[in-house]
Formats: sequence, C-alpha cells, structure tokens
Amino acid sequence: MGPRTKALVVAMGTGAVVGALVAQQSISRYRRALFSRRPLRRLSALGYLSAHPSIDTVRLLRDYIAWERLPMLRRRAEMIARRMEAKLG
Repeated sequence: MGPRTKALVVAMGTGAVVGALVAQQSISRYRRALFSRRPLRRLSALGYLSAHPSIDTVRLLRDYIAWERLPMLRRRAEMIARRMEAKLG
C-alpha cells in the first residue's frame, strides 16, 4: 500500500469517527428539543424518539401530547405513542 492510499484510508477513518460524533451530538440535542419553542425542532425530536421505543418514551410522549398546542405535531406524537404501545405490548 502506497503512502497516498494510507493517507486516504486514515482520512476516511477520521472523517467517519468525526461524523459519528457530530451525529450523536445532533441526536442528543434534538432529544432535548422535544419541548422547544420551535416546531421544527419538536418535529425532529419526535423523529428521534420514534426510533427508540421504550416505556419511558411512551410516558414522555404522553406528557408532550398534553403540552403540544399544534394539532399536526400532537397527532404525530399520538401516532408514534400508539405504535410504540402496540409494539411494547
């Protein structure tokens, strides 16, 4: 393996690690954004939560449904909560 190939492999590996760290930070930020003032952040947080079913998530969604004032986001949260409840039994 030549020096250029080695440098390319190292650069790709470093890029993958940095990308994974940035993605993890972004996911964590959106999870906390469920009760944000910005509707788009709340929608992103719902998307994150929909991929992580648990009893705690269902409870959090129930609190969110009671709090949310936008009908579209409230319906989305209700749909996610129902799907999780059916999956969790």
